[in-house]
Amino acid sequence: MMRIVLISTLIAFMTLMTRTAAAQTDPLVPIIPKALNFAAEQLRRSITEFGDSVKYPRSTYPDGKWKIVSRYDWTSGFFPGCLWYIYEYSHDPFFKSAAQRWTDELAPLQYFHGNHDIGFMMFNSYGHAYRLSPSQESKAILLQSARSLMTRYHPAVGCIKSWDNPRWQYPVIIDNMMNLELLFWAAKNGGTKDMYDAAVSHAVKSMQNHVRTDGSTYHVVSYDSITGTVDRFDTYQGYSKTSTWSRGQAWAIYGFTMVYRFTKEERFLETARRAADYFVKNLPDDYVPYWDFQAENIPDEPRDASAAAIAASGLIELSQYVQDGSAAKKYWNTAHSILLSLCTPVYNAKGTPSRGLINHCVTSKPADSEIDVSLIYGDYYFIEALFRYQSFQNPASRNLTH
Repeated sequence: MMRIVLISTLIAFMTLMTRTAAAQTDPLVPIIPKALNFAAEQLRRSITEFGDSVKYPRSTYPDGKWKIVSRYDWTSGFFPGCLWYIYEYSHDPFFKSAAQRWTDELAPLQYFHGNHDIGFMMFNSYGHAYRLSPSQESKAILLQSARSLMTRYHPAVGCIKSWDNPRWQYPVIIDNMMNLELLFWAAKNGGTKDMYDAAVSHAVKSMQNHVRTDGSTYHVVSYDSITGTVDRFDTYQGYSKTSTWSRGQAWAIYGFTMVYRFTKEERFLETARRAADYFVKNLPDDYVPYWDFQAENIPDEPRDASAAAIAASGLIELSQYVQDGSAAKKYWNTAHSILLSLCTPVYNAKGTPSRGLINHCVTSKPADSEIDVSLIYGDYYFIEALFRYQSFQNPASRNLTH
């Protein structure tokens, strides 16, 4: 028995030494605390500028100040989400108080049926509130939010309807994969089985119809609401209906990886890998994609750092599930390169007028909307990716197959 204990202790010590040596040679390791400290400074600055008002920032103006939106905007959950992450990092009660304050103002959204984004709004706010400061009130609000999201699920289609837009009969966008996390969580925490079943159904239909054979994705798939068959393929924010909008591709990586986390079904892991392989293969040299992979004037097209941040967070988690060692390392190393790039003066907002964390993000080039700005959701996933890089395991330190 003593020999077994000694061997186990030796293995643990060698593992620790290996990780320590890797950390000492990893240029990202000393940068992460600096990036998170800057995030804390920027968030504190925004809170101070907002004063007594609870305001929800979305994007920056040319002077660096935040454009403010109502709590009914799809981005409202990201600012409190950033605050919860920085509270988790700093343990500063100032950020806990602010996070709770900005979260509490979203409570009416638990009854919102207006679009699919209640997942973004509520799970990125109340989800963190429940994780870091559990209460029955937060849990009840999340469960009601899931019930509200379920009102947009149509069994004949097998998907959650994204928008009530007459341009399409029953539009479903790839972004909608992200909102499934609320349903999966709810199903495991006092919700109903039909929430789980609806989330799986939506993921299956998106896998079948949004993801092309080469792993790229359509932004919009419109269905016939009676037969459930595909009515047409389209885009709203991409260059064309046959192109690949980079943030949509990032949503796919993150979304299908998250679905695998809850279901452990290999088909979703394989889909996440296909989406990731396309994204990685088509990145430019600095690992930050153009707003669309097929935009007509590349390299003279805007980059989308928000797509890079979302993908980095998704790739880090994906690397934890893949048993193919070379693939796992590829996903991890790509996320590493993305984060290094986002922390450079080229993309990082430090030293610029922006109240955000990363610059050079794009909401919609076709609509000429929020181009070359900081975006609150880009900041959210940037912080999350930094957290994941610190807390998840580098595949190089795992015994993976090759």
